[in-house]
Amino acid sequence: MNKHHRLPAFAVAAAAFVATGTQAADYPTRPVQLIVPFAAGGPTDIVGRIMAAKMSELMGATIVVEDRSGAGGNIGAEAVAKATPDGYTLLFATVSTNAINPGLYKHIPYDAVNGFAPVARVGVTPTLLLVHPSMPATDVKSLVALIKANPGKYNYGSSGLGSILHLCGEEFKSMAGGLDITHVPYKGSAPMDTDLMGGQVTMAFDATPTAMPLAKSGKLRALGAGMLKRLDAMPDLPTLDEQGFKGYECYTWNAILAPAGTPKDVVAKLNATANKALSDPQVIDSLKKAGIDPTPGSTPESTGDFVKAELAKWAPIIKASGAQVD
Repeated sequence: MNKHHRLPAFAVAAAAFVATGTQAADYPTRPVQLIVPFAAGGPTDIVGRIMAAKMSELMGATIVVEDRSGAGGNIGAEAVAKATPDGYTLLFATVSTNAINPGLYKHIPYDAVNGFAPVARVGVTPTLLLVHPSMPATDVKSLVALIKANPGKYNYGSSGLGSILHLCGEEFKSMAGGLDITHVPYKGSAPMDTDLMGGQVTMAFDATPTAMPLAKSGKLRALGAGMLKRLDAMPDLPTLDEQGFKGYECYTWNAILAPAGTPKDVVAKLNATANKALSDPQVIDSLKKAGIDPTPGSTPESTGDFVKAELAKWAPIIKASGAQVD
């Protein structure tokens, strides 16, 4: 090798620093991939597309949503955790991918905290308790009475084993004093809702973006909201807390995460863009109509703290449920 063509180590490092800084200053120069780790048409996909559309407009570059479902969100989350940390691959994270799965799966292919660079929180999404319209139950009390009078006859769906919707159902069973009802896991809430409308499933908890349109159209019947306060979009629907399930609260959330090691100025630009999107009246209206409580104003640091707190919150609940996936 010609020694005159060799650069000292410090020069190589300096060149890399300059290249990274230049890339961050120009970012983005090509489409950004936002991976939604659940099925198309589900609540996470709906919220992700609302955010991607507005952020694309604000950044002047396309944010492409890719639904990469499977393993309770692990497949999509792993893809982002192992992606090049350049800001061009992002995760639309949920309570499942970064708070539930680490305590649910014996082996998880990514580090839910250290594998990601937090970008911004997006919103909190309540759940609704839904039943097939043919069910004679018209409120939570009559539903519990019906199930107890017919042990083993009824079932409930979820978006997957150990998913937040599964844990919602298990918490419901526990607070009802124990119910003999079979759990039917699906690969996402969209196929679950299809079977619920078809009568193959008796009841289910589902997140508001997909649950509310089905309830308002009469295709499914909502018996209660899974938050401590009533939904602005459905003010006449009582909460489970109001119907005797004191303190019952089951929700999901969304946050944008990048691979660990993503340049801080890229993360800062994404954070500013996400918060600007969340302050847009049209975005706020779209999210609230879907039953989502937007969470604007987060920083990368506060987003990271939130994920850690959620991880600590759900660990004992998962353990108590006995749910575990190999």
